[in-house]
Amino acid sequence: MRDEFPFAVARVTRRWRKLLDERLKDLGVTQARWSTMVNLEQGGEGLTQRELANLMAIENPTLVRLLDSLEEQNLVERRACPRDRRARRLHLTENGRDFMNELSARADQLREEMLEGISDEDIEMALGVFHRIMENARKQQLK
Repeated sequence: MRDEFPFAVARVTRRWRKLLDERLKDLGVTQARWSTMVNLEQGGEGLTQRELANLMAIENPTLVRLLDSLEEQNLVERRACPRDRRARRLHLTENGRDFMNELSARADQLREEMLEGISDEDIEMALGVFHRIMENARKQQLK
């Protein structure tokens, strides 16, 4: 059972993302783009590109391409950093905030469908397991 666990987690993650991607298709935004916006929103607007890249665990050049496309769609904007003229801070535009509201509504609906029939206690237990796994992973990184 232990050897099946990581593959089951990966399958659930892929399926969840695929279903959400399908539900967002009409908005013209790919998974990479919407996940960038989710990370920006969760990380707090005003992050630098480097901070967002670290948060997303991707390389800066990859993020630059994603941000360029989001900027072309008028979903994010880069603003000058008052403390560092070389840095740019990332912010959602009004269109970006509208998009995030729509994404949240669709994601909430999908979440409820995917978790149908699962008790809050079971979800709490699963989250406890995932938090413990992440703590173990952090310990491994420190070695």
